[in-house]
Amino acid sequence: MTAFLPPPRPGTGLLPVREFSRLEDGERLHGLLWRAGEGWRMISSAVLGGGIGERRWVLNAQVSHGYRRTDPDRHLAELARDAGADGEGVGLMTAADVRAYGYACDGGVEATATAGLGVRGWAAAPAEDPAVVVPGTVNIVVALPVALTDAALVNAVATATEAKVQALLDAGYDCSGTPTDAVCVAARVPRPEDEAHAFAGPRSLWGSRLARAVHGAVREAARP
Repeated sequence: MTAFLPPPRPGTGLLPVREFSRLEDGERLHGLLWRAGEGWRMISSAVLGGGIGERRWVLNAQVSHGYRRTDPDRHLAELARDAGADGEGVGLMTAADVRAYGYACDGGVEATATAGLGVRGWAAAPAEDPAVVVPGTVNIVVALPVALTDAALVNAVATATEAKVQALLDAGYDCSGTPTDAVCVAARVPRPEDEAHAFAGPRSLWGSRLARAVHGAVREAARP
């Protein structure tokens, strides 16, 4: 049974996340759901709804530390449906308590982040035998009030990742993230009268705002 709870902080403009909880194998687990609705294009590395396309919602679900399911995409789809989401969406998961999410806004760009940093390290680590990956995970969701080209969406993911690493270092962590970090960037579907922005690097107008929002959200989520 899914139970909706009041948000821990006032709702935001573009990115009003809503908390829910569930009992799973006797454990109380939590989730964040952003019901974006129509008019959004998203790019994501998520196991559910990844790639580029129009999406209506984003779910960030907490799972147990001993997570062993081999069908996480189906599991996330079930959780989203139970939480009231419909249509195509993006599903993220983490073993972290998502109620401790960070939020930041800069110039109309909004970001939320959850940070499970129990299994962390550097991306370019020495080669070694594969290990069991624990779904600790830094999950980032960003919403921009403008349209971006496909190339700019890809650029936005790179900018968000750079800002994440900067925030982790600023928070005192000696790492670039975890092996299972995921990101979702949402931008508006361009209308006929709109021109999609072609750049989202850290020194572009919207990319710089995205970087500061992500940095603030991750820095808050990663606080000791």
